[in-house]
Amino acid sequence: MADTQQVDPKAERKVARLARQISAFSTAHGGAEGQVAYIGERGARIVLVGEDGGWGDLVAPSYEIAERAVEKSGITVHEAFDGEFAAKVRTGPYEWTRMAGIQLGGPANP
Repeated sequence: MADTQQVDPKAERKVARLARQISAFSTAHGGAEGQVAYIGERGARIVLVGEDGGWGDLVAPSYEIAERAVEKSGITVHEAFDGEFAAKVRTGPYEWTRMAGIQLGGPANP
């Protein structure tokens, strides 16, 4: 019996584009790991952490597209952003200044 599942070309292009971006991040940071989080109607957030501690994120239009993109990129995916995975993130002066300003009631963008 033939497979009747239809492929959405637009979704496939988005998966491929996100997978390329994830792979490029991984290459630039000596490898990478990630975590996918549902963010409501906006879709899903893909948080990336490089082996060098660099980090970044991407937003996919749906959780399914995000999962397919990380799978296609071949990175390790974590269920949650905690423990050893979160400890790999290295922040710089910009992040610390920004976080301190928010905590002290200052402007988020100094």
